Amino acid sequence: MNSDSFFKKKKIKLAHIFPSQKFNRNFIVKNVKPLKIAKKDDLSFFDSIKYKSDVISTNAGACLTISNLEKYVPKTTQAIIVKNVLFDLAKVLSKIYPEAHIDYPDSSLKKPSNKKYKSVKFGNNVLIGKDVKIGNYTVIGSNTIIEHGVEIGKNCVIGSGVILKNSLIGERVVIQDNCKIGQKGFGFIPIKNNNFKFPHIGRVVISDNVEIASSCTIDRGSVDDTVIGNNTYLDNQVHIAHNVKIGSNCMIAGQVGFAGSAIIGNNVSIGGQAGISGHLKIGNNVRIGGGSGVVKDIDDNQVVMGYPAVPLKEFLKNSKK
Repeated sequence: MNSDSFFKKKKIKLAHIFPSQKFNRNFIVKNVKPLKIAKKDDLSFFDSIKYKSDVISTNAGACLTISNLEKYVPKTTQAIIVKNVLFDLAKVLSKIYPEAHIDYPDSSLKKPSNKKYKSVKFGNNVLIGKDVKIGNYTVIGSNTIIEHGVEIGKNCVIGSGVILKNSLIGERVVIQDNCKIGQKGFGFIPIKNNNFKFPHIGRVVISDNVEIASSCTIDRGSVDDTVIGNNTYLDNQVHIAHNVKIGSNCMIAGQVGFAGSAIIGNNVSIGGQAGISGHLKIGNNVRIGGGSGVVKDIDDNQVVMGYPAVPLKEFLKNSKK
């Protein structure tokens, strides 16, 4: 599978972006990665004490951070002190991935070749980009667009009016009509009354045996990937923002919304129209009632409901008052 970003990248010297900073002036950034997976040639970022355990063990060559957090950055990683980590990270990403700040139309789209995709069934008016891989016995509905580099496994069913970009899709996946997957997420940084666009260089990774019902939207990751685990089912009109990670065997009812970087465990059930705030962690075997608003982490095996979401017994007690 595609192991890197779908976007063309350039190597840059950080000294060109941060000329007054004290660090190895010859350090060349090959990529930007989250703390957990960054390597010696990568730049990472540390903007919250919440990620202390990640930064302590990082292998990143350099790390953008603020002065109050510098002490947690290991000596093997060059700390680059800035005032606004996400803003300066966005500037770096814009230099490395100059095309990632906006979703340009794919100019390589063509009608699929029967010679290349002998065992794939296509509906009418399907368009396929360059270097797309589609597994045997997959069915693609009419008026669907699959942009360059997308990979789809065997025995999948992709409905009509679907748009797939920047995505890796496993085997036996069902994506129903009018879903939009892999587009740029909602990423902006307010700077002096302006909204600075945050480039999104990640992917959407959908595991095996996933079913996604009609009109769902799944944004690609900003720096990390957006991931959906095995055997997870999404009902109609679910929205999944950038960097969200949903575990295996989850059941997500209609119109649920996930804000960016939320992490959902395995065997989680979420009722319709619930909202999950960003950067939260929901444990395994959790059940969330319909219409709930989740604004803090939830431990394993909890049942919650309400706005804000509280344990079910507490919700029922409060509702009797």
